[in-house]
Amino acid sequence: MGKSVLVTGGAGYIGSHTVLQLLLGGYETVVVDNLDNASEIAVSRVKQLAGDFGRNLNFHQFDLRDKPALEKLFSETKFDAVIHFAGLKAVGESVAKPLLYYDNNLTGTIVLLEVMGAHGCKNLVFSSSATVYGWPKKVPCTEDFPLQAVNPYGRTKLFIEEICRDIHRADPEWKIVLLRYFNPVGAHPSGEIGEDPRGIPNNLMPFVQQVAVGRRPALTVYGTDYSTKDGTGVRDYIHVIDLADGHIAALRKLDDPKIGCDFFNLGTGKGTSVFEMVAAFEKASGKKIPIVTAGRRPGDAEIVYASTEKAERELNWKAKYGIDEMCRDQWNWASKNPYGYVAPDSTN
Repeated sequence: MGKSVLVTGGAGYIGSHTVLQLLLGGYETVVVDNLDNASEIAVSRVKQLAGDFGRNLNFHQFDLRDKPALEKLFSETKFDAVIHFAGLKAVGESVAKPLLYYDNNLTGTIVLLEVMGAHGCKNLVFSSSATVYGWPKKVPCTEDFPLQAVNPYGRTKLFIEEICRDIHRADPEWKIVLLRYFNPVGAHPSGEIGEDPRGIPNNLMPFVQQVAVGRRPALTVYGTDYSTKDGTGVRDYIHVIDLADGHIAALRKLDDPKIGCDFFNLGTGKGTSVFEMVAAFEKASGKKIPIVTAGRRPGDAEIVYASTEKAERELNWKAKYGIDEMCRDQWNWASKNPYGYVAPDSTN
C-alpha cells in the first residue's frame, strides 16, 4: 500500500485518533470533514501530537456531498487509499430524522465512491458498526451472523456495506475492508484529543464523563433487570487507540492480493456491564457518579460482545487495553477538557 491516505470525517472522535496513528506510521494524510460534529481544534492538536510527522497532514473543510470539491481534491492529489468515517452517528436522531441520515450517510458515500472510481483509487477501509447485526440472539457475535440493522443509523451502515459488496462484484479491482466496531471509548493518553459529542451524549462513557466534570447531575441507567451479573446491559467496549490501530492493520490488509471485499469485527471479545464500567470510571477519576435508574429502552439488547478471532487471525491485530486504561484515558481527557474542544462560554 502506498503512503497517501484520504480520511473522511478525520476531525471526529475515531477519525482524529486514526489520523494520528497514520501520521506516526509515516502516511501522508489528508482529512476532509464538514465539522458538523467535530472540531478543527482536534486536527491542530493531532498535528502537534504527531511532532515532525505533523507536516504530512492537510485539512479541507467541505461536505462529501459537494462533488465538485471532492473532484478538485482528487485531481490535485493521488490517493493510494481512503478511510471513510464521515457520517452522522446518533441512533435516536436517526429514528427521528431518517431522511437526514440517508441523505448524509448514503449520498455522501456514493459521491465518494464515484469520485474514487473515476480517479482510479479503488482501495477503501469503511467505518461500519456492530449495529449491522441488530440484536444478535447469542454471543459472542461472529462476522457470519445474519445482518439485520434495527434503526436508520444502523441501516445506513448496512446499506453502505451492501453497496461496497456490489461494487466489488461489478469491478474486482476494488479492495475493500469493512470494519464493524463495537463500543469505542477512551481517549489519547496525552488527554489532548478525545470524544466531544454535540448536545446530549448518546453513549454511556461521554455521559459518565459529563457527570464527573459537573456538566450533568446524574447518569440515567436504562434497565437494571436484565439477566446479567448485575442486571445492567453488557457491551464490548474497545479503547479508541486499539480501534485506530485496527485501521492501520486494515490498510495493510489492502496489500493482500487475495483481499476482495471483506469484513472484520473490532472489539475486545469481552463484555462489560454498565455498572462495572461506572465503577471503573469512579476508580479512575476518584469521583462518585450519581445514578438514576429507569426502565429498559425499547430495542436495547441484553448482552452484545464481539468474536475477534477473525481480525486476530487475518489482520494480525488484537486489542491491547482493558477498561481500566479506557477509563484512565477518558478521565484524563475529561479533566483537561471538561467542555470538550470549546470553552463553556461558547456552548449553546
